[in-house]
Amino acid sequence: MRKIARIIAAALGLGLALNLAGCGGGGGGSSSNSTANAPAAASAPTGPGGTTSNPLTNDSTPNVLAVDASAVPTPAGPGNTMSVTVSGTGIHNQPMVSVKICAPGSNATASCTTIPNVIVDTASFGLRLVRSAIPNATFSALTAETDQSSGLPLAECALFGSGYAWGSVHLADIALSSEIAPSVPIHVIGDSALTLAAPSECQVGRPLATAADLGANGILGIGVSPTDCGSQCALTTLSQFYYTNAGNATSVPVAKQISNPVARFPQDNNGVILEMAQVSDSGSAMAQGTLVFGIDTQANNVLNGTGAPIIRTDLKGDFTSSYGGTTFTQTFFDSGSTVLFFPDTTIARDVSSGYYIPAATVGRTSTLAGTNPASVTLGFNIANGATLTLSGNNAFNNLGIYMTRQFDFGLPFFYGRHVYYGISGRASSGGGTGPYVAYVSS
Repeated sequence: MRKIARIIAAALGLGLALNLAGCGGGGGGSSSNSTANAPAAASAPTGPGGTTSNPLTNDSTPNVLAVDASAVPTPAGPGNTMSVTVSGTGIHNQPMVSVKICAPGSNATASCTTIPNVIVDTASFGLRLVRSAIPNATFSALTAETDQSSGLPLAECALFGSGYAWGSVHLADIALSSEIAPSVPIHVIGDSALTLAAPSECQVGRPLATAADLGANGILGIGVSPTDCGSQCALTTLSQFYYTNAGNATSVPVAKQISNPVARFPQDNNGVILEMAQVSDSGSAMAQGTLVFGIDTQANNVLNGTGAPIIRTDLKGDFTSSYGGTTFTQTFFDSGSTVLFFPDTTIARDVSSGYYIPAATVGRTSTLAGTNPASVTLGFNIANGATLTLSGNNAFNNLGIYMTRQFDFGLPFFYGRHVYYGISGRASSGGGTGPYVAYVSS
């Protein structure tokens, strides 16, 4: 999920690639292309009636299908693990966990509530919850974060691919399994106590203020950055990021910014691993996985010695890849995107939705730039999106949508893999110092 930086993507009808609902990716800022989490009301293609089957280039490459990845998730149960579920939420390929929030400074013991249906987003940073999902008793115990200069409560604008999230900033203790992140700034979207309308520079697209708008109760951003904006927002005032509740843009110290809760754990705080079980090539009704905290800190989160390719990223989680003769500097592994987003004019697609709809499944490869080894070839398959989305299934490993200028390896990439995210500035014996990503396929 990229916030004009990342969220999930489901088809909205092609305004789609331009009208993706947004979620995730660093603070509230504007950036480049975005993937999105479409609301439950999003429409899927009804069939190939609007197909464009006249690609701009001819594909003479033999159609060699990739072998499905087969790594099995670590069993959930230990205190540094959480169960992840993809099921019938109204949006396919939507990985969900439950998140416990409590009064700040209570060691996650006071005024607590557990909020289900929170998207696991490895391409954004910080916990964002819709106000309506937080019971009043818990919300009243969350301390409002304040501006360092004026003393007024802080608000944040978060721009996504198809809309904007405007809300307050509060402190909460966050419990993820047995791991506790104390007094973390979180984004409360659609907070009715924030009576000021979103600033005009924030109002890009439609408002994302409720669970229905977002397609979930919130977003758990656990990518490679410790915060959603970092020194950029601490050193200067940037519009479309932080404001006071009076509507004035303001700079915010790093410690007060919306933060990746994993980076605030006392232990297992150097990264995460998202491990999803493989699903059927025709789709599955549901999928299970495990979110593991820490890298090379316990017996169940080992990277060292696995032979996983190590890929260095920037603070947004981007790295470089090449595909079809084109180099993409915006390549990323994003559990918050429901499909693989990439440009390929040789695969037939539905013009109303953007889904690739080949008559038969096609195999493709991308070359990823790494450090150990220097490059790695990654194979994947693309099936007919119209057929898949009409199947009634919810989990798909071969669903793709046309999008230019970037390569977004969404949730289909994660099935059958252990995908590692090394947090910036934190070291592991197997990955070195983050930010980096890595993966194991068997």
